[in-house]
Amino acid sequence: MGKIFYLIGPSASGKDRLLGELTQRFPQLRTLVMYTTRPIRSGETPDKSYHFITPEVFEEKKAAGLVIESRTYHTVYGPWTYATIDDGTIELEKYSYLMAGTLESYGQTLRYYGADHVMPLYIEVEPGLRLFRALARERSQAEPKYAEMCRRFLADEEDFSPEKQAAFHFPKKYVNNDFAACLDELSAVIEKELS
Repeated sequence: MGKIFYLIGPSASGKDRLLGELTQRFPQLRTLVMYTTRPIRSGETPDKSYHFITPEVFEEKKAAGLVIESRTYHTVYGPWTYATIDDGTIELEKYSYLMAGTLESYGQTLRYYGADHVMPLYIEVEPGLRLFRALARERSQAEPKYAEMCRRFLADEEDFSPEKQAAFHFPKKYVNNDFAACLDELSAVIEKELS
């Protein structure tokens, strides 16, 4: 039976970059493409970065009972929903997967699949460094959304509070102040689990 290696961390913690690098190091692991109702950002590829859908399509999937986990953020641009949808691409009886998300999405995925099939890989970054990274990423956008970046950073401070983290009893956290070192540490953990 397969396993979902679940990268968890707030925005600008490096989850997406780590996910990309780990996918290259472990080509046998499949990735799950999440769904979102938010607008596409420059540099993102539809159906690779996310499945970009309308709020109406999301509601149809939800009504059909296909939503594994979802969360909606009330942004300065309106509500944006992110979700994992059971679209037939998850086959734990055959494959293991890499996935990235929030504490909330991890918790819902854990409930859906069970602790035997979901391994948490919690990514930590000092808040000042996260804010610096978020600002650099936003500056690179064709139309920077600084107000939304600030809202998201502040929301993450609450969403990833020590109290909320403690509810999951993570056996280990991986510090991503040095990307290469964090990537190597995560690779060693995954390698051990797969062997």
